[in-house]
Amino acid sequence: MRKVIGLIGLVVFFALVGPAQAQTQLYTTEELEYSLELPSPVWKVSSGRDAVHQHPEFLNGEKLSGYLRIRKEATDGNTTMSDLARRELEQKVRYLPGFVEGKEDKFNGRLDGVTVSYEFTQTGKPMLGRIYFLQSDARTAYVLHFTGLRDNLARIRNQTDLIARSFKLK
Repeated sequence: MRKVIGLIGLVVFFALVGPAQAQTQLYTTEELEYSLELPSPVWKVSSGRDAVHQHPEFLNGEKLSGYLRIRKEATDGNTTMSDLARRELEQKVRYLPGFVEGKEDKFNGRLDGVTVSYEFTQTGKPMLGRIYFLQSDARTAYVLHFTGLRDNLARIRNQTDLIARSFKLK
């Protein structure tokens, strides 16, 4: 009887997990030097292209539900991801209205690094930012910058982590 119940439990588990994994979609183009997985069909690519560069941006349905920008950052050989995160916060993010700095955490994925989070306000709405600083080599980092309404972005933290963990160079 226990074996039957265990078997039924496994079948139910795989029935629930299988469709969730099948919903992820790989995103890359020939012009990009990286690929990443989008966790659900709700995530869409928004064109951030100009005549010279291609900077894809991603929306979780709409911008306030989750917005992702990715950029490549050149560093000197001595810059750690913590140094890069500190510089980003001090030079770019700190001046947002209602800025409240969050904590820095180590992050492990296909590329390792750190994450920082922060809160701010935009048009009177409480917003959240979460930035993943991923080191690809001693002189190159990729910055995945997520923003959205505080409650919305907090709710999809597992999705932002999945995207960052799946990020890899070709």
